[in-house]
Amino acid sequence: MTENLTKAAFLEKVFNFENNQEWVFEGKVPALIDFYADWCEPCKTIAPILEELSEAYGAQINIYKIDTEVEQELAAAFAIKSIPSMLFCPMDAPPQMANGALPKAELERIIADVLGIEK
Repeated sequence: MTENLTKAAFLEKVFNFENNQEWVFEGKVPALIDFYADWCEPCKTIAPILEELSEAYGAQINIYKIDTEVEQELAAAFAIKSIPSMLFCPMDAPPQMANGALPKAELERIIADVLGIEK
């Protein structure tokens, strides 16, 4: 199941940008973070796909959602200019951003290539 993150939860579970200048991933497993807004139609389109991926991958990956309207500081910290935008956070490499409502097959490819996770 996807989890909505507040700034406090993001700092604890993903990256504490208040304490670290350089990227230090805080997660125990790789993560996919969806920056979205409730009014965004493409965001609504990919929401069920992200839920499916969350169920398919189970404990191998955390899928988080950040409402850019509520968590404007997080959206600004990652220079989110368009939504949906997704941040892929591998365990031992810098995160990578993807923009747009990507199809499920493309998300699975990125999860395999960037996060190193196969279903």
